Amino acid sequence: MAAGVLAGCQSGDGTTTGTPTDTTTDGTTESTTAQTTDSSYTVSMEPVGDVAFEEVPETWLPYTADYADMGVALGQADGLAGIGVPSRYGTHHYAELDGVSVDTESLTTLYQDGTGKEVFYSVDADVHVIDPNFMVNRLQWEEADVEEISSGVAPFYGNTIFTQVYDWHDYEYYSLYEAFEKLAALFQERGRYEAFKSYHDEVVADVQSRLPSETPEIALLYPAGVPPDSFYPYLVGEGTASKQWRDLGVDDALAEAGVTDAQAGGATVDYETLLDIDPDAIAVRLSGNISDAYFQENIVKPMQEDEVASRLTAVQDGRVFYGGLTYQGPIIHLFQLETAARGLFPDTFDAEEELFDRDRVSAIVRGEF
Repeated sequence: MAAGVLAGCQSGDGTTTGTPTDTTTDGTTESTTAQTTDSSYTVSMEPVGDVAFEEVPETWLPYTADYADMGVALGQADGLAGIGVPSRYGTHHYAELDGVSVDTESLTTLYQDGTGKEVFYSVDADVHVIDPNFMVNRLQWEEADVEEISSGVAPFYGNTIFTQVYDWHDYEYYSLYEAFEKLAALFQERGRYEAFKSYHDEVVADVQSRLPSETPEIALLYPAGVPPDSFYPYLVGEGTASKQWRDLGVDDALAEAGVTDAQAGGATVDYETLLDIDPDAIAVRLSGNISDAYFQENIVKPMQEDEVASRLTAVQDGRVFYGGLTYQGPIIHLFQLETAARGLFPDTFDAEEELFDRDRVSAIVRGEF
């Protein structure tokens, strides 16, 4: 589907009117919220354009966990109604934050051998924090299905941001904090957003000030099976899934070797291919709450025992480490930045060192800032 099909201004019932999004003089999208009455307001985000609300949504439905995490950061955990795939949502990180939690048992799972319209009717959320083009291009919906749910249940308000490799996404991308700002406008939580943004900048600046002058080339991989003998390759691109790696200034060994991202149709890579590339370090993504014991037993040990994998520089140097989850909002990003820094630079960042203040993050989520 072309970007323009679902772009433009939407009225409160989700119908497309075609009015372009307001832009600033330098061409960037305005992040401010246009007030229309004492209680109603309009927010704007590509590709849906303007969406009007009579009041702040109480229940909301994201598909990917990046937006789920953003909503929780904005104090909206109670209204979170579901998620695409629960195992890809790192709610276990919230256990380290006082007063921050998500009742995962109450979340509706949207993906059940596909995602049909019926689940959207059953959840009956006030807003769908989902890129409608994602529904069409990744979940095989028809445009008419999107229009039906927009008008019959609630509007869509989202932009696919975790990767930038999809050829159908030919409209504006947002960084993690640009998308977060859009969600803050939706929930009228400007204060929480600004507090998070300020603290994020402080944490990243502190981490970057401690980085060594030379950073390694890494390969970011997802195992095709456990124990692995081949992997799906993920490039350190501009999507939000790779934000922590960009923060740490790493070079991408897979990109340098001309490997195609799995999300763009790239084939799996085996140990022979990896040996030809021979990255300095290997970060392995896995879904769920992965303990170090599990990772060592099921990922590292089999690589050490494999005839080919054991010859990899990263394996011989002990630089195979957990690469985190694909989907991250502002909370999960801080945890994953910490994990990545410890894994890449163990001589600089001690394995037990906390690189951000859990109490401060908890306070922002609770509205204490």
